[in-house]
Amino acid sequence: MFIGHFAVALAAKRVVPAVSLGTLILAAQFLDVLWPIFLLLGVERVEIHPGDTAFTPLNFVHYPISHSLAMTLAWALLIAGGYAWLTKDGRGALLAAALVASHWLLDWLTHRPDLPLYPGGSERLGLGLWNSVAATLAIESMMFIAGIALYLKVTRARDRTGAVSFWALIVFLLIAYIGAAFGPPPPDVRSLTWTALAGWLFVAWGYWIDLHRVRRTQ
Repeated sequence: MFIGHFAVALAAKRVVPAVSLGTLILAAQFLDVLWPIFLLLGVERVEIHPGDTAFTPLNFVHYPISHSLAMTLAWALLIAGGYAWLTKDGRGALLAAALVASHWLLDWLTHRPDLPLYPGGSERLGLGLWNSVAATLAIESMMFIAGIALYLKVTRARDRTGAVSFWALIVFLLIAYIGAAFGPPPPDVRSLTWTALAGWLFVAWGYWIDLHRVRRTQ
């Protein structure tokens, strides 16, 4: 799943408006911004197999540190603990942990059975939504629209940058999503890895957006 994770981050702003969108994106996307780092280190592995599923050409061969259920829970606790230590915001910390965990649940919905339960385990889980392009597009698009609506219910732009930066992110994500769904597969794993590292830019983008937006009650 791609824009579905961003949808959850956007919607979470309604739950705890004081938490920056950058933090929400970081938590919701945490597994995916870790993943390319482990690819570069050579401890996880992906292969490009066009047709592996109808929606994506990626074959996630080995990624127990970034995407196993056990490690997801560990990352969730780490993010929650770090956020609570920095901000003293217990509710925000719980939300951050829930967002990290939500990533695995959404991947479980979309991936074919390739998600490990724990490092070293042999069992693989996944419901395989990616086997249907139409169903994937429909579900993620509805989630994304709902996430945008919920985010806009709780925030408003305090200047032109607040509006432009937000809608620029939305357009960019949609273009990237359509490209991933209908464009050619990545030329090689190295190119894919460096492209995936750009996920950190979305985190910075989220912080920038929230610097120029305020709660609607203000």
